[in-house]
Amino acid sequence: MARRGVVSAGCWCVDRNYLINHWPDEEKHATILHDELQGGGSGTNMAVDLKRLGAPFPVEGIGLVGDDSDGRFLLGLCDQFGIDRRQMRVTSEVPTSVTFVMTVKATGKRTFFYLPGSLARITPDHFDFAATGAAIAHLGIPGTMQVLDSPWQGDALGWVTVLRKAHAAGLRTSIEMASLPPARIAELARPCLPHLDYIVINDHEAGAVSGIAALREDGTADWEGCRSAAVAILGQSAAELVVIHFPHGCVAAARDGTVKVQPAVRVPREEIAGSNGAGDAFAAGILFGMHEKWPLADSLALAHASAAASLRSITTNGSVENWKKCLALAERWGWRETPA
Repeated sequence: MARRGVVSAGCWCVDRNYLINHWPDEEKHATILHDELQGGGSGTNMAVDLKRLGAPFPVEGIGLVGDDSDGRFLLGLCDQFGIDRRQMRVTSEVPTSVTFVMTVKATGKRTFFYLPGSLARITPDHFDFAATGAAIAHLGIPGTMQVLDSPWQGDALGWVTVLRKAHAAGLRTSIEMASLPPARIAELARPCLPHLDYIVINDHEAGAVSGIAALREDGTADWEGCRSAAVAILGQSAAELVVIHFPHGCVAAARDGTVKVQPAVRVPREEIAGSNGAGDAFAAGILFGMHEKWPLADSLALAHASAAASLRSITTNGSVENWKKCLALAERWGWRETPA
């Protein structure tokens, strides 16, 4: 039987989202304007985003949560959205991983405080790809899991072991990175490159992985730098597709030689509540399209539309909608201009 669906594995945690009036200096205070509990991490976000987009294929989860209210909240999300949670393990030894997300209302910029909890205990032994019928394994996030970030049984990283297991079981693979210092990103990402089929990262991460400057001095994306970085990473990896995304657009390089530039959605400033989870929503659009064998241009458009829809909430996935509604929203708001 042909494999079908996506298994979203690894980083399942709880996000405690706070919208604040400003970022205070030390020993000063700020006012919390709104707070919301939601699922977080690449595992949770990819799975929920795919379901919100209306994925016509199975979605599964692999993760480790604590035997506590936060863990039960994540398991409840699986039940709410119809995510197969047979491989969502529960431990009584440590609490569920939690990220405290502070979003400044005026800027939409986020600051994260991370409690590793259960994510520090995940090992390659928690991933059983023979027990899933999925076609794609989406993993994350290197830099946040103590055991997987370390060597494992002869492999440079536990992540490499997990990716090998996924390929051996016949799954295609994808991984999500965290915006860590460049040297750390390179240290964690480069050993994984030979074992990835889809690489979806942002401009900061792409520069770290490729060694090619993808950002200008003012911190904005350099389109040509991103194009060069995408092509370089494709050459350094076994991937069939590399996509580098940033606020104004994305650049994709495919194994068949295609290099595609896609501007982002022109999101009205008053519609933006926060950018937490926008990268996950973008990646969900890519994997949705890849799974359904959409043309690359259509997958990139959905990725941007999904990310744009997600900006309307301070949570990671609270405002992502069915893929048709996301695309309709993007058309209503319009698209940014293609760079010359």
